[in-house]
Amino acid sequence: MTEIKNHRARTSEDYGVYDDAKTYYATEDRHHSRYGARTRTYSQNSLIKQFERNGLRQPFRRGSHDESALPQGRRFLIQVEPTLDNLQAQEDTDGNMQITVDDEGTKVFSLRTAASAGHNRFEVRGTYMLSNLLQELTLAKEYGRKQIILDEGRLNENPVDRLSRLIRDHFWDGLTRRIDASSIEIAARDPKDWTDDPRPRIYVPYGAPEQYEYYKKVAEARPEIRLDVQLLPEKITPELIRDMNEKPGLLAVETEQVIDDTTGEKTLRGLPFVVPGGRFNELYGWDSYMESLGLLVNDRVDLAKSMVLNFCFCIEHYGKILNATRSYYLGRSQPPFLTDMALRVYEKIKHEPDAEEFLRRAILAAIKEYHSVWTCEPRLDAATGLSRYRPEGLGVPPETEATHFVHILEPYIKKYNMEFKEFVRAYNYGEIHEPELDEYFMHDRAVRESGHDTTYRFEGICADLATIDLNSLLFKYETDIARTIRGVFKDRLVIPAAFCDRTPYQAGQVLTSAVWDRRAKRRKLTVDKLMWDEEQGVFFDYDTAKRERCNYESSTTFWALWAGIASPAQAAAMVEKGLPRFEAYGGLLAGTEKSRGSIGLERPNRQWDYPYGWAPQQMLAWTGLLRYSFTEEAERLAYKWLFMITKAFVDYNGVVVEKYDVTRPADPHRVDAEYGNQGLDFKGVAKEGFGWVNASYVYGLQIVNAHMRRALGTLTPYSTFIKAIEQSMEKELADLSRA
Repeated sequence: MTEIKNHRARTSEDYGVYDDAKTYYATEDRHHSRYGARTRTYSQNSLIKQFERNGLRQPFRRGSHDESALPQGRRFLIQVEPTLDNLQAQEDTDGNMQITVDDEGTKVFSLRTAASAGHNRFEVRGTYMLSNLLQELTLAKEYGRKQIILDEGRLNENPVDRLSRLIRDHFWDGLTRRIDASSIEIAARDPKDWTDDPRPRIYVPYGAPEQYEYYKKVAEARPEIRLDVQLLPEKITPELIRDMNEKPGLLAVETEQVIDDTTGEKTLRGLPFVVPGGRFNELYGWDSYMESLGLLVNDRVDLAKSMVLNFCFCIEHYGKILNATRSYYLGRSQPPFLTDMALRVYEKIKHEPDAEEFLRRAILAAIKEYHSVWTCEPRLDAATGLSRYRPEGLGVPPETEATHFVHILEPYIKKYNMEFKEFVRAYNYGEIHEPELDEYFMHDRAVRESGHDTTYRFEGICADLATIDLNSLLFKYETDIARTIRGVFKDRLVIPAAFCDRTPYQAGQVLTSAVWDRRAKRRKLTVDKLMWDEEQGVFFDYDTAKRERCNYESSTTFWALWAGIASPAQAAAMVEKGLPRFEAYGGLLAGTEKSRGSIGLERPNRQWDYPYGWAPQQMLAWTGLLRYSFTEEAERLAYKWLFMITKAFVDYNGVVVEKYDVTRPADPHRVDAEYGNQGLDFKGVAKEGFGWVNASYVYGLQIVNAHMRRALGTLTPYSTFIKAIEQSMEKELADLSRA
């Protein structure tokens, strides 16, 4: 007999207070419950008389205005658009569609309660709750809601929980792109395209003819998007890259074959990837590694895995992991992290049937990149065996703002009596020869390849520097490859023909771990000899032109801990002598004030110098410190960084930005440097944050202990937190001594 179940209608009580916005606002019956849950009220006409007759005391009247005892918390009945308009008019006094501590409103706003059917009101107070209300109403309006029943829990949510939830449920999705027919007009959009006709354009590599045919069909089927599809030649030269600057475009990445649900025919679908955010709307090199650390924390292994596969595609077809997937980046790479990224993904998927093949492809790609990009001319310094950021290229980098190089080019423009654009074209195409400009732009391209654009650390010398960061990363490649060949592939990795180009290998050759162990040992000996300063307790860059050690103090010294190239004694010296120079209110400085030097109108701030701090430097330092068992230091630095982000998030309408001034307690997101800050330009609600800062937040929460996380939720500065801990320990010791 069929069992008859008692089904009831789903009410607002069945939904989670902290559901993602789509679930929360797109569900009809959640907001159509007539009044929301109500408590029982007592009639003054009947129940009081019954209590009097029975000699009982009258119960405390808990009417509909007093809803704090409801198990699911207080709820508000809100008419979305008029409430949003009133809130903005009253509290957003500077009119920027954000409610922050800088606004001069009353910081009090009255809402109608759902349990009273809107008859009673409750006052929402404070910048944080009001800014959250603005964000929630903005989302509700976008989802087409006229009326909502809003949980108070979404307004007074613990800020650590709220930001973590937004990153997990919203920011990653907001930053995810894929290159195929579904969204190519979005992915191909380039805020850095300064040409007269910035139309969507995609370049397909010579070895992917199936993609070329696919995108041609997309362009024919959707003429309104004006998609220009170009097939790259087999050989990519600096001259070709220069010529393509007249028509910049997106570079194709990995696709997979799927069945079209509509037609039932085979088609291609792009593998997704996460972009940094702001004006950076393509797949970036080291940004993607940093983002993957957060994606793996949030169990988005699918995205991290697909980004590894996209990088393998880039190495196979473009010869390198690119600075980013735009045509003007074809000549340069970025700091290499592929082996660690692939191994972290492998640890999550090694139970899957294709896991070993995934890792094999990634390690083979990394080996090809190691030989064909980083340990050959022009990046290899043959005298030391160390590597440098030194990409190929011609002319003026086209992705910068048109005025970025005016101060450099102005003397030459006057010399040749030309207009700005006229001179740039003549110089780019070799009609004008200026060796000093050639050297300047060689170093400028190297700075951009380093990922640290820009900094006085690299001013006019970057292409000559064997940096501690790059050589630490290559040491990590060498040790990762050795360990993987030995541990996963039984000390026998066969090189296929597809991975032999520009390497010392022949098809079918078998690699073992021993040679990679020797390479790592040789690099460590050289780094110790040329870059380690025992007295200072830090690693410095080495100038391969002058054959001398540099003296700029950079927090990339801690990359040596992350990579494991530092000895235990060196690690201890770095913590004792080096760390105090870089530690600030909000975490690690990119460099010291002493090394940066004085600044002014003629020598402005650079974004990778003091007083700024960046997510990659924090995450690599935390991981490196933990590697050498400096747990307390890692927790302290992580706490400071997380506190700074959380405080700005609470005070400034949920803002999460690209970089921070780690010396400013009040408004660290306000950065006065050459490129400003990415992640500030949103109306009502932030939907993306910034890729590697999102990652640093959820990754950092894995570093701090539970007590620290609770303190972060109450916005307790580190100095206050540690003082309370010390006082508690002193009390416990005193109690023990009396016992």
